[in-house]
Amino acid sequence: MVSEKDVLVAAAVFVVALISHSEGIIGGREATPHSRPYMASIQVPAGEDLKHECGGFVIANQWVMTAVHCLPTGPNGRKVVLGVHSLSEPEETKQTFDILELYNHPNFSMSNYDNDIALIKLSLPFNTSGAVGTVEYLRAGGTNPGTDEEVETAGWGSTDNLGSRPDKLKEVVMEVVSSTRCRRSDYFGRKFTDNMICAHKICPDPCDKPHKKEDSCDGDSGGPLLYNGVAVGITSNGGKKCGQLKKPGIYTIISHYTAWIDSIMASSS
Repeated sequence: MVSEKDVLVAAAVFVVALISHSEGIIGGREATPHSRPYMASIQVPAGEDLKHECGGFVIANQWVMTAVHCLPTGPNGRKVVLGVHSLSEPEETKQTFDILELYNHPNFSMSNYDNDIALIKLSLPFNTSGAVGTVEYLRAGGTNPGTDEEVETAGWGSTDNLGSRPDKLKEVVMEVVSSTRCRRSDYFGRKFTDNMICAHKICPDPCDKPHKKEDSCDGDSGGPLLYNGVAVGITSNGGKKCGQLKKPGIYTIISHYTAWIDSIMASSS
């Protein structure tokens, strides 16, 4: 007869096995160090240290794009770190900035994360290097990726639903899911708006990977969704759990906000 203790031990071993097989965001792989020089880590004070909380990406000197839900009530002492691959190891390429100004989109909706786009003006211009630079973002009139087209994202977000965080930047290639499917009631229903793209990667059967689905997760928010090397989306919200087949990651469509972006950056200069 199996004791309750044996069952608990077996369950614990199973959980540890799941964590140890995590390869990245949810699936994915470690990025080549500093191969994505536009990536930003938005970090929150934790005692005397800083802790990664959200992602972002550099779109111009002194400007980082991210998601409103990362900083809904203001900077509150957060820092923006550029040129980092490992969150824990000392890196000469690292540049840390205070947030001089934060602009959250005025029409952001907490109920469904519509208009989840924010701009951060850094306290100082950054020093451009092989590890720190900008990424182009899609403007109005540009072509967004269609259904089943490959897109990619990166971040330091959770590698599983237990909150395990990687130390080094992860990246993942996914495919766009049709808007029609994401509007279905068993997906996101009315919460999915015209300002959103959804994407994930399903491993076809038989699946030889530790994850059936590859996806962004908690802590990846604010990072970029890239299509042919151009940022077309901002990692927003895909549900309370990552890796669910009917809850792809949701990304804010950047090209819908060109006028707002231009007005903010012009008024601040």
